[in-house]
Amino acid sequence: MSNSELHETIFQWGALNGYYIIIEGEFYRIISSIFLHNSPMHIVMNMLSLYMVGRMVEKIFGVGAYLGLYFVSAFIGSFASIYMHPVGWAVGASGAIFGIFGALAGLAFVHRGRMQREFMEFMRSFGIVLVINFFIGLIFPNIDMSAHVGGLIAGVFGGFLIAKNLAYLKFYLLFGGVIILGCYSYFPSLYMNYLPL
Repeated sequence: MSNSELHETIFQWGALNGYYIIIEGEFYRIISSIFLHNSPMHIVMNMLSLYMVGRMVEKIFGVGAYLGLYFVSAFIGSFASIYMHPVGWAVGASGAIFGIFGALAGLAFVHRGRMQREFMEFMRSFGIVLVINFFIGLIFPNIDMSAHVGGLIAGVFGGFLIAKNLAYLKFYLLFGGVIILGCYSYFPSLYMNYLPL
């Protein structure tokens, strides 16, 4: 299968594309795109990240909070991607994975007084991971940094809230839902120039 055929197949299976989601109403692409990857290396790297960090976040926050953080970060990352690339397409769980990383940062910030040295070490490591990913994004232009940033912000916010009190998970899910619906309502304006007169 050629590269163009592979891309066409991935697109048909449900890659993220703002025009088809916002204008054509194919909202399923927000979900399906999270589970699609464009190469074996892409999926291996994402699965490795989830294995290393996801298990830790699940153990600390619990299954329900982990799933909430994962999907809210994924969806907000996807809408950040659509906003920055209205006619582009993307696949992968990077927004969700950055959200999981961000949740750990939010947790560390809440407990920074108790962690002290461990907090500083964690934030240094966290900063290094971000810098490395930033440069990878510059080197490989097909990497969608906007999804990473959107997912990261959603994850930091969620991790901070849930680390404060697990009961705030409901507020986080509600807030995430409002952001997602707000984007879905506002984003048709991005396509005014792409629609036939």
